[in-house]
Amino acid sequence: MNNPDSGMRQTLALAGVFQAAQLVHEVAQRGLVDQQVFETSIQSILITDPENTEDIYGGDFFNLRAGARALRKILTKDTDVHPNVLRYAMALLVLQTKLAKNPAMLTAIGQRLDAIKSQAQHFSPTHENVLAALAGLYQDTLSTLSFRVQVHGDPNVLQQQGNADKIRALLLAGIRSAMLWSQSGGKRWKLLFSRKRILQDLDSLGF
Repeated sequence: MNNPDSGMRQTLALAGVFQAAQLVHEVAQRGLVDQQVFETSIQSILITDPENTEDIYGGDFFNLRAGARALRKILTKDTDVHPNVLRYAMALLVLQTKLAKNPAMLTAIGQRLDAIKSQAQHFSPTHENVLAALAGLYQDTLSTLSFRVQVHGDPNVLQQQGNADKIRALLLAGIRSAMLWSQSGGKRWKLLFSRKRILQDLDSLGF
């Protein structure tokens, strides 16, 4: 499925948003995440000129499994998902709309990402230096907007710089997927009416 239609792209991008939100919650609570899933989210930030949607998520939609499962649980009102995950995901969609109205910030982010991509090639996308650079980019740009994502977790975990960097980098990854969602025609009000279609998309993807 290299060229999914706009509806499927919206679903995949939403899974990307929810994956970032799920990982933010896990880092904030325990400081631990599934490394492969984490790498998929972080690498998505650095894929700025993809040939297709699949490229953004490591060439395999199965890499979005954590986000797809969280999204399914939200849509089916499964109680086995923390409310913070939905709160973070919705906050990321709001933040992306704020960013879309700020072309100067978008340009600044793009310029900084070019340098970080070079850094990631020298080290690796999830190296602590790259995560610190991504966190700094988030802090210097998106966290200066009037709307902010409030992250709650274990204070002892959040006080560790490495975890703080991971969380900010993951929020940036969530914004990356939220941008794809918006570019594919996603609107927040549509979520109220697209539940059945999204679940059908998740079924067809095997999630």
